[in-house]
Amino acid sequence: MTNNAILKNRLMFLALLGALAVILGAFGGHGLRAVLPEDSLDVWKTASQYHFIHTLAAFVPLLLPGHPRWQGIAFRFFSFGILCFSGSLYLLSTCAVHHLPVAFLGPVTPIGGVLLILGWVSLAWSVKKAP
Repeated sequence: MTNNAILKNRLMFLALLGALAVILGAFGGHGLRAVLPEDSLDVWKTASQYHFIHTLAAFVPLLLPGHPRWQGIAFRFFSFGILCFSGSLYLLSTCAVHHLPVAFLGPVTPIGGVLLILGWVSLAWSVKKAP
């Protein structure tokens, strides 16, 4: 796959991830307000905020000059970090609605946080190692 095709696929993925952040944020603010307690809504809001912020952050290594290998690493850390951090919080905060056994996801949330931090560090390293 060419560099342009990879860039195009990543940009499309992030655009859809951004759309999902808006959809889930709106769903939490409107659809879940009547069925979740306030503390669960706060967790949902945290998931939504981190989801959106880090989706935008994942665009940065794709659009700014940097070392291509480290740009890809930063993109992956941000993407998997969003999935682990926000995804686990979305599921954990809605246990009162879906009643699925998702308590095992509790340790996934901090792993996602570490992945997001590694995304920022990789982004900095990408800039440092830029040709």
